[in-house]
Amino acid sequence: MCGIVAFYDPKINDKQAVIGKMMATIKHRGPSSDGYYTNDEVALGFRRLSIIDLRGGSQPIYNEDKTRAIIFNGEIYNFKPLRKELIEAGHTFTTKADTEVLLHGYEEWGMDGLLKRVRGMFAFLIWDDNNKTLYGARDFFGIKPLYYSDIDGHLLVGSELKSFLEYPKFKRELNVEAVKPYLMNQYNDLDETFFKGVYRFPAGHWFEYKDGEMQTHQYWDAEYQENNLSFEATVQKINEDLKETVDLYRNADVKVGAFLSEGVDSSFLTTLLDPDDVFSISFDDSTYDEASKAKALSDIKGWHFFSDKVDADEAMHDFAEMQYHMDEPDANPSIIPLWYLCKLARKHVTVALSGEGADELFAGYVNYGMHTHNDVIKVFTSELQKLPQNKQWKLAKKLKKMPNFPGRVHMYTNLAKPSEFYVGQSVIYDMNYPTIFTSKDANSILQPSYRNKLTVNGIYQKDFKKVENVDRVKQMQYIDLHHFMLNDIEQKADKISMAHSLELRVPYLDKKIAELANSIPTKYLVNRHDTKYALRKASEKVLPEEWAKRPKLGFPTPIKQWLQEPRFYKQVRELFSAEFVNDIFDQKKIIKLLDDNYNGDGSHRRQIWAIYTFLVWYKLFFVDYENTVKKYQHVQPEVANLIAQGKLL
Repeated sequence: MCGIVAFYDPKINDKQAVIGKMMATIKHRGPSSDGYYTNDEVALGFRRLSIIDLRGGSQPIYNEDKTRAIIFNGEIYNFKPLRKELIEAGHTFTTKADTEVLLHGYEEWGMDGLLKRVRGMFAFLIWDDNNKTLYGARDFFGIKPLYYSDIDGHLLVGSELKSFLEYPKFKRELNVEAVKPYLMNQYNDLDETFFKGVYRFPAGHWFEYKDGEMQTHQYWDAEYQENNLSFEATVQKINEDLKETVDLYRNADVKVGAFLSEGVDSSFLTTLLDPDDVFSISFDDSTYDEASKAKALSDIKGWHFFSDKVDADEAMHDFAEMQYHMDEPDANPSIIPLWYLCKLARKHVTVALSGEGADELFAGYVNYGMHTHNDVIKVFTSELQKLPQNKQWKLAKKLKKMPNFPGRVHMYTNLAKPSEFYVGQSVIYDMNYPTIFTSKDANSILQPSYRNKLTVNGIYQKDFKKVENVDRVKQMQYIDLHHFMLNDIEQKADKISMAHSLELRVPYLDKKIAELANSIPTKYLVNRHDTKYALRKASEKVLPEEWAKRPKLGFPTPIKQWLQEPRFYKQVRELFSAEFVNDIFDQKKIIKLLDDNYNGDGSHRRQIWAIYTFLVWYKLFFVDYENTVKKYQHVQPEVANLIAQGKLL
C-alpha cells in the first residue's frame, strides 16, 4: 500500500522541493521508499509500502518512451491475466508490479476500458505528456481515499488531506457548513471536506485535467436487478465467488494475515483464507470481549492467534494521534480498537484481510427491518407487505402517529418509504429516530455562523432518487454504501491501517461480490429468520453453526464507562472549557451536557464523544498545527523497528 500526492501549477518553479514536503506528510503510508516526477506543469509524488515486486515496483513507473508516468495507491487483484493480455498486444513491461498494468491498460483501452476490466482497490494518477493531461481515478466503492482542490487554475490531488497543507498556496480554512452534519452523523457526510475548497473525489469515477479544467466521468455504480437463482443456488454462488475472491486477495510477496472478531463476516473470510496468523482485540473492560470467541475458532482451525487488550488510559492518551491520521474528525468509537488491532498486526504481517462491506452488501443491519425478535409480529408484518404499496404507506403514516407498542417500529420501517425516515447508522432505536444530534439539537449548541438547515435524511435525498424504483431494503443498502460505508467505515479502515503502514484488504468490497450481492432477492437477505441470511447460510458450509448465527457487535467501545470515570471526565471537561471552543459552540450548553452525562446515566455519551472528537481534531489542525506536525509526522515505532532490522524494504 502506498500514498500519492500531486499538483498542477505551471507558476511554481521549484516543484521538487514542494512535492518533497507534501510527500513527507504521508511517509507513514509508504515507509519503504519514495519517488517523484516533475515537469514545467505538474509534480507527482509517491510513498511506497512494498507488497508486490518488492525490489522492482518503485514508482513513478513510465511507459516505453517515458511520455507517460503513473503513481498508484492500491491493489489490482486480477492484474496477472491483464498483464498477459497487454504483453500479447505488444506492450513491454519493466516490472512485475500491478501498477504497470494500469499504465499500459490506459494506453491500450483508455480510462473507461481499463476501469471496466480491473478488480481491486485503487486511487491512481497518470500524467500523459503527449496531450498534457492529468488523469485520475478512484475505485468502485472508495476504499482508497482521493482528495482534490481545484482553485484558481491549480489542482491539488492526493491520498491524504494533510499533504495539501504543505502546498505554499493552500489556505487552511475550516468549512463551517460541515460541522453540523458531522454532529448529526459522527462523520462528515458532505462532498466538501472540513477544509474549505477541498473535496473527496467520488468513488466509481475518473477525471481528466487539462489547461486548468477538470472533467469528471462515472464508470461504475451499484445496480439492483434481481436474479432468478433459487435460495440453494444463491448460497452456493456466494461460496464459490467469495472463495475465488479471497484466493485473489491472498496474492502478495509478503505475509498475509486476517482480522478476526466473533462475528460471521470476519470468521467466514478468515476460514476461506486459512492464514497462519490471525489478530483480535478486546478491552480491559470485560463487558466488551470479542477475542475469546475469536480464539475459540482459531483453536478449532489451528491458526496462530494474537490478541491484545485496549487500555483505557493509553487509548485516551493516543486518541489525538488517531484523529490526526483521520484527516477529518470521526467520532466512530471503533477507531480506537482498530488502532490497536492494526498496531498488533503490523508486528507480524504487512497485509491483513478484514470484513468491511458485508453488512451493506448482504443486508446485515437491523435497521433494514429487523426491529423485533417476536416471530408473530414478523409474520404479521410480512402479511401486511403483501398489500399494495399505497396502502402500506398510508398504514405507515398511521403507525407513526400511534402511541408506542411492541412491534410498532418493526412494522413502521417495513411499510414506510425509507426516503421519509431513514437516517442510516446515526439512528438510536426508538420510534422518533433521533440521530446522534437531531438537526434542532445540533443547531442549539452551535454558534449562529455554524447553524444551517441540513438534516441527515435531507442529505440522502439525491441518492434516494437514484434508487426510488427498487425495494425498501435495497434503497437503504444503497444509502449506507454511499454514505456510512464511503465516508466513515472505509475512511477509518484506510487511515488507521495506513497510520501503521499496514495494508488492509476487504474482499466483500470486490466488484464481483457486490454485483452478486446486489442481484440477490431481498427475501433471501432479510427475512423473519435473520439479517444477512443468505450469507450466514453460505458460511455454514465452512463454519460451525454457532459462528454463522452470531449477531453483529462491530467493535463496541466502552465510552459510556470512560466518560463516567473521574479522570477522563476531567480530561474532556478541560478541553470543553478551552477559550477557542466558544467560537464554535455554546460553551455553557456543552459543558452542562457533559456534566449531566457524568452525573446521570451516560445516555448523552454519543453526543459528548462527537463534540470531544471534533475539538480534539480542531485543536490539532487549527489551534496548534505546528506542534501537531512535530509530534505526529512519523512512522509508528513497530514499523521503524522493522526498517531498522532490515525486515521492511
